[in-house]
Amino acid sequence: MPDIKSIILEIRAGAGGNEAALFAADLANMYSRFAAKQGWGAVILDESRSELGGYKEVFLEISGVGVYDKLKQESGVHRVQRVPATEKSGRVHTSTASVAVLPIRTEVKTDIKPQDLEITFTRSGGAGGQNVNKVETAVRITHKPTGLTVKCTSERSQQRNREKALALLAAKLESGQASQAQSQLADERRQQIGTQDRSEKIRTYNFLQDRITDHRIKKSFHDIERIMEGNLDKIVKAFSNLP
Repeated sequence: MPDIKSIILEIRAGAGGNEAALFAADLANMYSRFAAKQGWGAVILDESRSELGGYKEVFLEISGVGVYDKLKQESGVHRVQRVPATEKSGRVHTSTASVAVLPIRTEVKTDIKPQDLEITFTRSGGAGGQNVNKVETAVRITHKPTGLTVKCTSERSQQRNREKALALLAAKLESGQASQAQSQLADERRQQIGTQDRSEKIRTYNFLQDRITDHRIKKSFHDIERIMEGNLDKIVKAFSNLP
């Protein structure tokens, strides 16, 4: 797919409550650091924090050469096994977070009709200075035919947030149209991110055993702390070497 220079990385906490949200934040940090090491740009389009500072959900736009080819295999349910910082008895918890990788094409093939969109503007919260809190810069777009809603709060201008929200909407719609029908959007995304159940996973991060296991290629990787710091090269290379 030579026209793909940007992706939307969608990460959602799954089973496991606050620990799942903290794991989702760890994954977002891992991908952001990997992006920096690759010389790619990474920006958070929208986020929803948990009470302990994790992510209930987060949307990252990552841009750069080879971004889709190197990260496309990350879609699916990621499972973590570790002792949470909040666990006083030392018991190992199993939690999950789901990842969806949505390509943004240079030439958008999805035909989005203006009359099909419901666009609202609100004040952005969080960091960014006084401007984002006083001006209605956050953009929320609902695609009425499918009921799909996207939001962007990362930019300081309403217009830039609108552009990014439309790009996110187009990426999501196109992922749903892979089977030639918008009505199958929910099914398409479920195939990527799964049901977020603990038993459904593509990869397991076992901190006690210092091991990451990818169940699709039946291969394990060690030095888990280093990988979580953004050193994904071993995993990316393992997939690129597949026949």
